[in-house]
Amino acid sequence: MFLSLFITGLFCGPVRADDSITLISDAETQKYLADIVQPLYQAAGLAFNPNKIYIVRDNSLNAFVSDGNYMFVHTGTLIEAENTNELSGILAHETGHILGGHIVRQKIKMQKMQYMMLGSMIAAGAAAVSTGRGDAAMAVVLGSQSAALNTMLHYQVQEERSADESAVKLLNKTGQSTKGLLNFMNKIKQKNILSGLEENAYFRTHPMTNERISHFKEAEKTNHHPTAHKLDSKFAMVKAKIAAFLLDKDKVNRMYPATDNSAPARYARAVSAFRQGNIPQALNLIDGLLKENPSNPYFYELKGQFLFESGQVQQSIKAYEKALQLLPNNYLLQVSLAHALIESTPNKQNIQRAISLLQKSLYTVNTPFAWQLLARAYDMNNQRAASYYAAAEYSYADDNLETAKRQLLNARKAGADKSLSLKISDLEQRIKEDEKERE
Repeated sequence: MFLSLFITGLFCGPVRADDSITLISDAETQKYLADIVQPLYQAAGLAFNPNKIYIVRDNSLNAFVSDGNYMFVHTGTLIEAENTNELSGILAHETGHILGGHIVRQKIKMQKMQYMMLGSMIAAGAAAVSTGRGDAAMAVVLGSQSAALNTMLHYQVQEERSADESAVKLLNKTGQSTKGLLNFMNKIKQKNILSGLEENAYFRTHPMTNERISHFKEAEKTNHHPTAHKLDSKFAMVKAKIAAFLLDKDKVNRMYPATDNSAPARYARAVSAFRQGNIPQALNLIDGLLKENPSNPYFYELKGQFLFESGQVQQSIKAYEKALQLLPNNYLLQVSLAHALIESTPNKQNIQRAISLLQKSLYTVNTPFAWQLLARAYDMNNQRAASYYAAAEYSYADDNLETAKRQLLNARKAGADKSLSLKISDLEQRIKEDEKERE
């Protein structure tokens, strides 16, 4: 697991790095979520791409979708859920938003709302001129904004109801219980009570919690599918890992006490020991898990992280290599191994291997960190033009367009060949399009 900052707007589409949402990249968790989402998408008749599922480092209870069918799941949702059935219900609800075309419609509504705001400002100016009173202008603005907000929130409440109904249908269609949705909604209600949140239908973008609870209780009367899920054992491991990485030590100890000798508890304690700097204990625990399950790639991945981040880079390479042997096409493992190869005392063969791994990872998912590493690897391999180009891709992903343009100019000056020149031209065009949109 490693943490990265990307830029993303609320409903802007592909993940990019400018709204300071912290995303967690973890192969095990992303695979688990993909295994939940795929049958829901299939039931909904939607195209499925596992690389469009992201984990948001935020311990509140939430999940959301964005333009382009990107799905985001908060770490708080993973930690607070009791089982896969609860998570499946939540993700079925989000799938309902995609199925209903709510994101595109909401963008249109937002545009209309902006036009209404602009209209109110024009009207306010006219009022100020005709009356000579600033308070009249303010009254026009506030009145128009209130009407626009009321319309927008009412529309969003209707969408949430629609997504709830779609979730129930999708769960029935995939042979899953609706009880998880009901249980999770009760969790949200309890959180609201504990936080002193006053539920006001006017200022909420979801139907009242009690209304949703009643809806799911009614749905449960005709849904007799079991709550047990074939992914429950994987959920227990994912939850343990996420909790141990993100929660404070005392809370992790309460969740997974020393008396608990289950695999998830030992998994959590391994991560907790690593976070406390007790590397020997962390390695001992993960080696114990590997002895019981030597074909688990995620145990090797975690061992690689323990070793790498404690300065045992050469040993981490072996762990990452084993993980990648078991999961050969995983882009995160490719990046991790490449990173270890670069940070070791690399020879030319290892540098070229790192370049190959990073190129493969970028064919799958375009990640800024991979471009950053690739720029370093090309430079170490004396491929200056390619290094500048990769650095420009990183700067572009980091929303630093001026730096990217300078790096592309340097790439051309360094003697880019025909193939690289085409890539440079493509990025230059993307930058121009972005600049034009901002104007």
